[in-house]
Amino acid sequence: MSPISFSSINRRALLGLGASAVVLSTIRPVFAQGGDKPVRFILPISAGSGVDAIARAASVALGKALGQPVVIENLPGAGGITGTSAVIKAPPDGFTLGMVSNNHVINPSVFKKMPFDAINDITPISVVGATPLVLAVNPKLPAKNVKELVALLRARPEGYNYASSGNGTIIHLAGEMFMDEAGVKARHIPYKGTGPMVTDMIAGQVEMGVVALPAVQPHLKSGALRAIGLCGPTRSPAAPDLPTIAEQGLPNYAVEGWFAVIGPPKMQPSDVKRVHEAIMAAFAAPEVREAMDKQGNIVKPTTPEQAASYFRSEAARYAALVKKANVVLE
Repeated sequence: MSPISFSSINRRALLGLGASAVVLSTIRPVFAQGGDKPVRFILPISAGSGVDAIARAASVALGKALGQPVVIENLPGAGGITGTSAVIKAPPDGFTLGMVSNNHVINPSVFKKMPFDAINDITPISVVGATPLVLAVNPKLPAKNVKELVALLRARPEGYNYASSGNGTIIHLAGEMFMDEAGVKARHIPYKGTGPMVTDMIAGQVEMGVVALPAVQPHLKSGALRAIGLCGPTRSPAAPDLPTIAEQGLPNYAVEGWFAVIGPPKMQPSDVKRVHEAIMAAFAAPEVREAMDKQGNIVKPTTPEQAASYFRSEAARYAALVKKANVVLE
């Protein structure tokens, strides 16, 4: 299985991020022709989620760069389809944006019917960055690294459970990918969200699961959970001593929880350029970078062209994994 990682994106986009940081304090609003008309920033997830925290941390700086007030609007439902549908149906004038994550390109493979084409019915603006994921276990499980965990799973095929935040989510597929790469099996237990999943992992109702590092770092520090390894291609500044799973003998294993900004289909190139410049400037703002660092997120915005290519490659990779895992939702 080829790595699903953010690191393959052309790193030339990072040079633009540094330049944006220099000019942010003097940047002319790049989208001020709409007067006081607010920009709707639709999030297809619930308030309080990781992507919600990212969008809210950047919204003020984004508003300054756009020269318009930015209004966050949470429209959760159907694995992100409800909110994304609202973005797609909006006028392509740059006054409606959305922030999506891995699930945007996973959904076409796990749902039998989709109300839109996840690749062709959007305007990609930028894949902004990634949230590190970690494979964690209940501390009663006698495994402290990948080698020991794989040995346990091989000794008792399907004798252990792994949790996820729901069928067909990035958390689920990250677990499936680990089992596939290691050549082992475990029983999948889906939950309705990360909260109850982590609660049962701590209680020992399920032995292991992949989860966003920021969501479990306090539990890792307290000893309520034990980290086996980071799922991404590189170590995280938020946990520099924690090795990656790839370092521990599964070199092809790499998956991150990325987040991206999109717009409605058929946006004008000039509007795409303006919004992209504002995204670059906003996420280069010191206060936004500090907030991202505290959350454990890695900020590395791409160009619109790189975002479009990344969406296509991620969709293809997840489709292969979903087929192998036989995940189908109504």
